[in-house]
Amino acid sequence: MGFDRSGRGFYRSGRGDGTVRKVTGKLLNRTLLEKQFPIALLPLGTANNVATTLGLKNDTDALIDSWQTAEKKNFDIGIVKGLTDPAFFLEGYGYGLFPYLMQEMKSAEEQEGETPDEKIKRALRVLHGLVQSYEAKNCNLQIDGEDYSDKFLLVEVMNTCSLGPNLHLAPNADPGDGYLNVAVITENQRADFSQYLLDRIHGHSVPFSYQTYKAQKVSIQWEGKLAHADDQLIKVRKSTPVEIEIRAGVLEFMVP
Repeated sequence: MGFDRSGRGFYRSGRGDGTVRKVTGKLLNRTLLEKQFPIALLPLGTANNVATTLGLKNDTDALIDSWQTAEKKNFDIGIVKGLTDPAFFLEGYGYGLFPYLMQEMKSAEEQEGETPDEKIKRALRVLHGLVQSYEAKNCNLQIDGEDYSDKFLLVEVMNTCSLGPNLHLAPNADPGDGYLNVAVITENQRADFSQYLLDRIHGHSVPFSYQTYKAQKVSIQWEGKLAHADDQLIKVRKSTPVEIEIRAGVLEFMVP
């Protein structure tokens, strides 16, 4: 923990999104959180989805210099109820392609000397392969009381703009606005999503039209057995109903 000029404390977090989750997890379990100790984030990981959403540039010296005058940005969290163990998320909670991508990446051997950009491109290649064979699942999806049930390749309830290998599933997300963003890709979008990933792999930035919905409460009953909360894989019973709510302004991050 560090201190600014006023003597007020802040938590300093380096490396990637997984480290940010570990730090905030400890804060959420301590009464210290009531004092609203802000988090100073250095984006030194691979995807840096939290930092990207906060608009933090990958310039360590500039960020450290900015801490003395930085503003405090409220940051919401999502709470998942209905699992064996309650879960929280900073980036997103979801089903479908991303849990399987995470599983594949965790089981793959790390490439020696691989840069963050190379690792993201490798993840995009793995995801592209999964899109070709993944069987879309039925999902009972309720967003603030409205029914959006369908057959999906993925359903992601997000708090950040991007997820996984820098896929901007919710480009207009504001993690401090008191709303979550539900991003979905249907079976009918499989070919378009596959082409989008292929374009990204070859270095082309071609937009893909994700369907997103603003939400404060989401109910999901997914046909499969694998989910994720941020970078944590979660095994669930088939068709386990869960409810997802937002806790507004629980955290603070320091932003220039």
